[in-house]
Amino acid sequence: MPIYMDSKAINRLKVVLAEKGKTNKWLAERLKNNETTVSRWCTNEVQPSLEKLITISKILDIDVRELVNPTKTAK
Repeated sequence: MPIYMDSKAINRLKVVLAEKGKTNKWLAERLKNNETTVSRWCTNEVQPSLEKLITISKILDIDVRELVNPTKTAK
């Protein structure tokens, strides 16, 4: 079930895809997901499940924590 958020950027998926030189379409194909769904994740309109984030991190060969913005700033 998608999680609908306000305008706060929870995930970093768009940034990470850009850093890796990958597109929404590329990721959608690998996940066997709709490209529109991936696009909504990238704009933080909705959030992927934790399980999906783990799968994405494996596809991108990164730590899952790189896909999420911190909720606290260091003091």
